[in-house]
Amino acid sequence: MAYELDHVVLWVADPVRSAAFYRDTVGLEPVRLAAYEAGEAPFVSLRIGPGTLVDLVPLRLADGLNAAPGAEGSAGNKHNHVCLATTAAGFEALHARLTAGGHHVTPFATDSFGARGTAPRTFYFADPDGNVLEARHYAETGGR
Repeated sequence: MAYELDHVVLWVADPVRSAAFYRDTVGLEPVRLAAYEAGEAPFVSLRIGPGTLVDLVPLRLADGLNAAPGAEGSAGNKHNHVCLATTAAGFEALHARLTAGGHHVTPFATDSFGARGTAPRTFYFADPDGNVLEARHYAETGGR
């Protein structure tokens, strides 16, 4: 049986602010932003690919999500990081936008193992809520 990643939840203080960061700096398209702003959706999502989203869930909802059976104490906790894979050109453009915007980025790491094999370069950065992201690219023959 094969699985695909459907979504990842990031806890954020302000989904609108976070959506703007991910749209303007990272280049991810918000989903349901207008519905969230109108009070018609409980959170904003970001489109990663055709079947994958990152949900920007307001931290104020953590108590309610802790009430799910078996989830006591789990909502609101930080994770280690989320990794975004892109093309070499996309990788360069993201790094340039982050540094131009004054965002801290780590030095490049090389030959890092991931879902598509070994990535020649990676780096890490944080969003406005301190969620850590990794950006990487694979050899162009491997695609995105």
